[in-house]
Amino acid sequence: MKKAGYSVLLLVLILAFIVLNYNSFDSWVVKNLETLEPVEVERVIDGDTVVINGESVRMLGLNTPERGEKYYKEAKEYTSSLVMNRTVLIERRGKDRYNRELGYLFYGDENLNAKIVEKGYANYYFPSGHDNYYGLFEDSWKECILRNENLCEKSVDECSECIVLHKFGPDEDLILFNSCDFDCDLDGWTIKDEGRKTYVFNDFIFKSKYQVTITAKDFNETYVWTNTGDTMFLRDKQGKLVLWENY
Repeated sequence: MKKAGYSVLLLVLILAFIVLNYNSFDSWVVKNLETLEPVEVERVIDGDTVVINGESVRMLGLNTPERGEKYYKEAKEYTSSLVMNRTVLIERRGKDRYNRELGYLFYGDENLNAKIVEKGYANYYFPSGHDNYYGLFEDSWKECILRNENLCEKSVDECSECIVLHKFGPDEDLILFNSCDFDCDLDGWTIKDEGRKTYVFNDFIFKSKYQVTITAKDFNETYVWTNTGDTMFLRDKQGKLVLWENY
């Protein structure tokens, strides 16, 4: 084969490698081109917020329970176990509307933000749209589902197998359907987005073979589901996961 032929073949192989290994390649590029700053975490405020150099830093890609909610204490303790008494790396991503620093924390090759999701102490959360780490966090959530622990623990309520999601998206009302041959008492069940918007069913009996439509008005909001992507989490009155769906 002529030299020109070898060059063309080599180029094709390189391009094929990049396409077939895009996620790994993309992660390598991000890790090696972004500036990662070594820092010491002074304090953990809650599961997704820490203090570095006297400033609050909101960890990106996740949303942990608020004070008073189930797993709040456990999430805070787990985050502390990951970041306290060790030097971690921070990838800064600007500030939010509360003037908090935004960033991803790493220890070695591990994205600690994603680790909290994988352990089931947070759902993944990308209100401004999917970034280069979105796939990692989605995989972390799916791994959590497989482990069936903490926020990913599946409901054992008999009605958990009845509820079917018929419609969901940024421009659609959320529509659920009861596929079972019996009525379901959904009192205390909740629907939540990736953030803090929550709808609670109160004294609601879901009739067999009926459907129910939940709108932003039911949430007392002007909108719930974002145009940049979102996830719906349906939980029973014990807080166990019934179903989830994203777009």
